[in-house]
Amino acid sequence: MSKPLTIADLKKLARRRVPKMFFDYADSGAWTEGTYRANEDDFSKIKLRQRVLVDMTNRSLATTMVGQKTVMPVALAPTGLTGMQHADGEMLAAKAAEEFGVPFTLSTMSICSIEDVKSVTSKPFWFQLYVMKDRGFIERLIGRAKAAGCAALVVTADLQILGQRHKDLRNGLSAPPKWTLNSAMQLATRPQWCLEMLGTKRRGFGNIVGHASNVSDLSSLSAWTAEQFDPQLSWDDIRWIKDLWGGKLIIKGILDEEDARAAADTGADALIVSNHGGRQLDGAPSSISMLPKIVDAVGDRIEVHFDGGIRSGQDVLKAVALGAKGTYIGRPFLYGLGAMGKEGVTTALDIIRKEMDITMALCGKRDIADCGKNILASQPF
Repeated sequence: MSKPLTIADLKKLARRRVPKMFFDYADSGAWTEGTYRANEDDFSKIKLRQRVLVDMTNRSLATTMVGQKTVMPVALAPTGLTGMQHADGEMLAAKAAEEFGVPFTLSTMSICSIEDVKSVTSKPFWFQLYVMKDRGFIERLIGRAKAAGCAALVVTADLQILGQRHKDLRNGLSAPPKWTLNSAMQLATRPQWCLEMLGTKRRGFGNIVGHASNVSDLSSLSAWTAEQFDPQLSWDDIRWIKDLWGGKLIIKGILDEEDARAAADTGADALIVSNHGGRQLDGAPSSISMLPKIVDAVGDRIEVHFDGGIRSGQDVLKAVALGAKGTYIGRPFLYGLGAMGKEGVTTALDIIRKEMDITMALCGKRDIADCGKNILASQPF
């Protein structure tokens, strides 16, 4: 394939290079995957307003997300097992994001640890927190994020119970892969990936193994994670985390106006409208269809960010037009990482930036701050 021009091009390359279990992990949704598909499809219902004979010079996409300057209203979303798309994947993605000028968010369930990412970056990155029953572990995890200088803590609220993803069960997903006939066949067809993974020591969950109580090796990890996600997580826990953290706090996984108002009540700095990429409650509405409702519900009480279904710069611009102060891309950067490593992440970001810039110009705007509902020809939600 010639130089990738779209996120879809990167997806095709990643599918050819990454073992099936890990590509499918990034590319799957819960149950029927109806919400996963709706996240993408509902963007096409939003139409843009074409303008002509206006000054399109000196354009700027620069903005801020929770007070942090970014070259465009885009951050890399927290994604689990990123280091299984490409060896040392979180470290490569963090470096690409820093060089490009957008925030990178490290997942609790990353392959590379907080300390690994800190070792290859010079600017603060963000850290995403899954709240476990073991509150001592959570306190230590937050302490490690503080020690690494993380600029924001993103608390995921929509994974108290894990949604079922059929592809992961059928593929026998594990990190590192368990040696079965199924996994052996998958790996045998991806020799380059295997060689790269042999060249790194980072193949397990770096933030957990050796840090959580009684988890010193991978054999005890799966049982620990199954037991530790906290189904009793509450708004009181969010307030406890906010006090413990003491810095910028973002709540991820809001898809309902009532929950959005409750998030604003906590004093958090931002919320992320998200259905976990369609990976949790199948049958839930798309993130983009709920964005304007949530923006209206909270007004200016809390910064509203957006996650779910973005596959182009036009999608970013549509989310901004509907009130998002920032957006997150997960699968687009994972496709780039799986396809081409660090260069692929940069390519994904550059594709989105160029599409966003050209679209903004053709809508008659020169500054992202001026892009609101005035750039939309139709608003179906």
